[in-house]
Amino acid sequence: MTNLIDIQNQIALLQKQAEEIKAQEFNKTVAEIKAKMEAFGITVADLDGGKTRMSKTTVKSSNPAPAKFRGPNGETWSGRGLMPRWLAALVAQGQSKDTFAI
Repeated sequence: MTNLIDIQNQIALLQKQAEEIKAQEFNKTVAEIKAKMEAFGITVADLDGGKTRMSKTTVKSSNPAPAKFRGPNGETWSGRGLMPRWLAALVAQGQSKDTFAI
């Protein structure tokens, strides 16, 4: 069975090996990145801030959709997205979703 000192020595050896591999591959990786940046027309300024030219920002509407369904305890649902638990439970009990329409 290995003891703690042996394991710590193995960790130190592996970390040294990892640093050597990283140093060997660093220049190659930088060259590959520069080639891709040139091919796509990417500049360092494009990388700043993490924003991409291709992405569009989604804007949430300040006006939520009006409620179309109201539950027995006053819960509301606009009819968009997943059916809320309170309505799903009532439908599972055999009631119609239309009975809760506003």
